[in-house]
Amino acid sequence: MKLNHFKYPFVEKFPGDESWNPMQRQTPGVLYALVHPIGFPKADLIASNDELLENLGFKLPLSKEDIGLLNSNVDEDFLTYATAYAGHQFGNWAGQLGDGRAIYFGELKDKDNKVWELQWKGAGATPYSRHADGRAVLRSSIREYLMSEAMFHLNIPTTRALSLSLSGEKVMRDILYNGNAAYEPGAVMVRAAESFLRFGHFELLSARDNIEELKNLVDWSIERYFPEIKSEGKEKYIEFFNEVKNLSIKMIVEWYRVGFVHGVMNTDNMSILGLSIDYGPYAMLEEYDLKFTSNTTDLPGRRYAFGQQANFALWNLSAFGNALYPLIEDIEPLQEVLESFEDQFWKAFDTMMGEKLGLDKLRETDKVFLHSWQKLMIDLKPDYTLFFVELMKLYNEESELHAKKFCYEEISQEQQERLEDFVELYKMRIASNEISKAESLEKMQRSNPQFILRNYQLFEAIEAAEQGDYAMFNKLNEALKTPYENRFPELQAKRPSWADNQPGCSMLSCSS
Repeated sequence: MKLNHFKYPFVEKFPGDESWNPMQRQTPGVLYALVHPIGFPKADLIASNDELLENLGFKLPLSKEDIGLLNSNVDEDFLTYATAYAGHQFGNWAGQLGDGRAIYFGELKDKDNKVWELQWKGAGATPYSRHADGRAVLRSSIREYLMSEAMFHLNIPTTRALSLSLSGEKVMRDILYNGNAAYEPGAVMVRAAESFLRFGHFELLSARDNIEELKNLVDWSIERYFPEIKSEGKEKYIEFFNEVKNLSIKMIVEWYRVGFVHGVMNTDNMSILGLSIDYGPYAMLEEYDLKFTSNTTDLPGRRYAFGQQANFALWNLSAFGNALYPLIEDIEPLQEVLESFEDQFWKAFDTMMGEKLGLDKLRETDKVFLHSWQKLMIDLKPDYTLFFVELMKLYNEESELHAKKFCYEEISQEQQERLEDFVELYKMRIASNEISKAESLEKMQRSNPQFILRNYQLFEAIEAAEQGDYAMFNKLNEALKTPYENRFPELQAKRPSWADNQPGCSMLSCSS
């Protein structure tokens, strides 16, 4: 891929620090800083997303030059940069943050004329690394590579993974922030997205009272990503805020559909396009638990627990609205957008749950039915994915739900009776559908994955990969491409007991 294939509209549009100085510091008055990647001459490409690479114009098999590009080995003619943003982290204002481990190397158009931003993750320090080294380890890179692709194949808006390489270095990390740092294999990956713009980019400009540049960024964002907005003046910015809200709701409802728990829903990790972004201490829900949090840093408050994700999407939107206020100077329309969130979310959530349960449509009486389902889930704490896998089997055979297939602990006789009562209620509700059983089952099959990436499986893949064995990684990478099919029944399994208290399985930190 030649240098002249890449475009740099962000750099051309906005002010930046062009000193090429990677020293960590405040960069007032700019939205990016030019910075060279380290470059890894001993890097070894271990995974590539060939379908996406080809769609972006890379020729397969990859040339030595293109592999070098993916490994951040580029000459100084490339206009490589990191962007500045701010954010609220766990509810507290953190000030300037920015791309501490990500370095952009430009935009490409794919074969459908869609624009993609490309960036390395782990290619070295930037002014925004906050006393860190800007490098990445194989452990966290495998987690992001696989999960971002898994989300794509689950039909959930997300950033994408393009390649993953061993950097050829060892990197010191403290996985649990408990003083037990150790060297790990270093890695560099390339990720792609229509945009990596976050709520925090806008918060930074607003906090610095740089209203002219804030207006420029919003106008630019609308022109590029929201061309359907045709209004002018303050109304344009209200519509923009409302569209970001709509996309955020869509994303969160999809997270609930498959049981995804992000772990770090800070405003700097919220995409204006409703993309799932920055895969750190995430987890796919196993036992159904509204209080489950995947991040040790989130204990004991559980701010970003599974059941709280919609609430904090709204909280983050409130912070985003505050950032946009100087362009509107009227709190009422911003409040109206925020006040519409709850009703809109629950309508979308209930519709989604109706699809998961195979209902023809939502009826007024279904509120009672959905409530009974929720109570059962809270009581039994079944494996969220496997519960629906077993529920779908009721369509093909005269059988009951066997709790041992989806519960982690033996249930009581009273719980068994409640499960049986629910099954009867469910069968009655399905029998009243105005669609056929085949159509109902098809709805469920579209909504309920049979395979999800579980942390214990990722742990096994990482442990093996650190020893040079990529068999499990490759198997997971293949399985995630068809999550609604039962191609790998051995991967469709509850978490084993050995993983219950294993760091990297049950316990994850922000460095994971």
